[in-house]
Amino acid sequence: MQDLTHDSFTLTRDYPVSPERVFRAFSDPGRKRRWFAEGEGFIVDSYALDFRVGGSESAAFRVDTPEFQSEEIRNQTYYLDIVPERRIVLAYSMSNAGVPFSASLQTVTLEARGDGTRLTLTEHVTFMEGADGTERRREGTEQLLDSLARELAAEAVS
Repeated sequence: MQDLTHDSFTLTRDYPVSPERVFRAFSDPGRKRRWFAEGEGFIVDSYALDFRVGGSESAAFRVDTPEFQSEEIRNQTYYLDIVPERRIVLAYSMSNAGVPFSASLQTVTLEARGDGTRLTLTEHVTFMEGADGTERRREGTEQLLDSLARELAAEAVS
């Protein structure tokens, strides 16, 4: 039997745009792919988004940077609850070279704050034996939220 580790974390970010714009960055396939699946050193093999309750998202990618090279990493997401511009609840699993290493329940809430939005992300995760653990997951999620900020800023310029 594999050893399992259970943990959770919460991250909060403030973005200087409306909840509608933040929500659109999650719901629009082109926008979501840019900030979620693409990036320096990422080779995207496939990406698909069906953003609705009962819908799914899948991404397959490899990482090739001076610090890290990977075999294919897969992310498979299922959307459990969506309240436009307010809440997204999803479950996702990750695997490396076909071997599952984590399963998570994640909730993203969006709250209007003046002219901006406060995003709160809470993740409850189970790591299977050999997984990199909570600190790496938190760091990776923080990097995704930074990428979301760049996507929102680029959208404002265009």
